[in-house]
This record gives sequence, C-alpha cells and structure tokens, in this order.
Amino acid sequence: MFSPSKPRLSPVRPSLPPVRCGVRELRHRIQTVHTTRKITEAMKLVAAARVRRAQEAVVSARPFSSHLAAVLADIARRLRADDVSTPLTASRPVRTVALVVVTADRGLCGAFNKSVTRKAANRIEELKKLGLGCVVVSVGKKGNSFFSLDSINSDPFVKVDSFVEIGGFPTAKEAQVIADAVFSLFVSEEVDKVELLYTRFVSLVRFEPVIQPLLPFVNEDCDDGVFRLSTKDGKLAVERDDVRLRKEGEGLVLPLMEFEQDPVQILDAMLPLYLNSQVLRGLQESLASELAARMGAMATATDNAVELGKKLSVAYNRERQAKITGELLEIVAGAEALTKDD
Repeated sequence: MFSPSKPRLSPVRPSLPPVRCGVRELRHRIQTVHTTRKITEAMKLVAAARVRRAQEAVVSARPFSSHLAAVLADIARRLRADDVSTPLTASRPVRTVALVVVTADRGLCGAFNKSVTRKAANRIEELKKLGLGCVVVSVGKKGNSFFSLDSINSDPFVKVDSFVEIGGFPTAKEAQVIADAVFSLFVSEEVDKVELLYTRFVSLVRFEPVIQPLLPFVNEDCDDGVFRLSTKDGKLAVERDDVRLRKEGEGLVLPLMEFEQDPVQILDAMLPLYLNSQVLRGLQESLASELAARMGAMATATDNAVELGKKLSVAYNRERQAKITGELLEIVAGAEALTKDD
C-alpha cells in the first residue's frame, strides 16, 4: 500500500510545442497568459513578504528551544547518574509509534507537500517492516487529505488519531493542542514513542523533511544555522544566522545551576514546555519552508508565463501577417481578373 516512490531527477524543461490556432484564439490565449502572469507574480511577492516574517520567527525560536533542551538534558543526565527516571524520559519497549506529520494547508508550492507525505509513507513502511504499529497525528489540510484515503484507513498498522488545521502563522495555542494530544497518547501508553515529521528550513532554495524524536525525551544536537532573506544596497540578499549553542569539547557550555526543588519535579514541570516549544518550532520551520517553496514555484510559473507569452505573440504576429498577406493577394488577383475582362 505504502510503496515508496523513488525520487526522480527533475528533467530538463522541454521546449514549448508549436502553436496552431487562429488569430482570435491566439489573442485570447495571450490575454489569459498575461492575466496568469500577473497572478503568479503577485503570489510570489506575497510569499516573499511572508517568508521574511516566518524566518524571523524561526530565528527567534531556535535559541530558546535549543537552550531549553540543553538544560533539560543536563538535568536528565544527572538523574540517570542517580538511577532516577521520570515517565517522560524513561524508555520502554516500543510497540507503537506516534507520527506527527506537518504539511501545508494549500498547494501551489511545488513538491513541498509531496515530499512530506512521501517521507511519512517511507517511515510508515519502515515501521511496518519492524512489526510496529503507527498512530498518525496529521497537521495541515494537505496531510489530512492524504491520510483520509480509504486505503490508509483500512491498514491495520496505521491509525489516524486526529486531524489538526492551523491556518495562518502558528502560535503557541495551536502548538499546545498538538502537544496535549501526543502527551496524552504517550502518558496513557497508547504509544511508546512520539516522532515529529516537519520540513526543516535552511535557505530559500533548500529545505528538507526531517523526523525528530519528541518522547521519550532525547536531546539531539543539530546545526541551527539558517539563511535569512535580507536586503543589501537596495537588492535582495541572503545572509546566514548561526544560533547554534557554543561548545567546549563534547559538552554544551551551560552556566552552573543550583536547583532548590527536586530535579524530578523540575523535569516533569518543564518537559511539557519543551514539548510545546519543539512542536511550535516544527510548525514555524514548516511554514517558512512552505512559503519559500511557494515563492520559488510562483517565480518559475511567472518565467514560464513570460516565455509562453513571447511565443504566443510571435505566433500571433505570424498568423496576422499571413492573413493580411492572403487578403492582399486576393485583392491583387481580383484586380488582375477585372483588368483581363476589360
């Protein structure tokens, strides 16, 4: 059912086929292409304006989530040294995995949604081969449509727990709904592991679907560099922001902290905040990737419309010239016929 399709290399764009229609049809097609070009160009500008705001949200959220994960990892490491475990950090035999899949609410963003659903299908196929069950929490209308298929719902290995729609820029309120859903699944032991599948934003032309473990708590170090869209000398430019935590040897550099309360209580109180921040970060990164993909897709569509408009204009001029030439030949032939009659 979930047969993963192999990624294909994007073929070279073929030349447009020759245009074969009349002058009136060509004029109508030129007007249609011109209107389409205006729409795609406007959508590109809107996506470019929104992607900067989304980038700012990504850059602002990464330091907080990274430092919070580092603090919790330090506390969890001390507890493990004392042979103390908490429900959200203790690993247990995995029988069922909850997969939170973040997609877009709209299309017209290239292969963004397809790459996410393909990654989810591959992950579900891997879990099936391992003999594990899968519970899906779908975020986004495109993912909801994908996981609403009858073939997916009839699969005994896959269970769709809930559908969530965000709409607009994600906030902590929407992230809290998703975090509460996976939290209840994990605490009630309906699932033994929670994974977040989102699209990690790197630059305007690079973003990749990644799978991040959420529960039980595992702190994984990752590169938090991001290429920000900016302006320089009145032109668009790209600059890199590095918000990665500073390292000393192999350990993270953290200030010396002393806790008055029990570390177990602190960990239990802060892990829901960590879960909320990680979900919110995944939503923000996916939105930035979606907007960047839409901006690129609309830029390509605009270029194609311009190219098609030029080709149609050439064909229109040729047809119009041929029609005028034919009418002139008819007039000349008629005049010659009248002259012979005289």
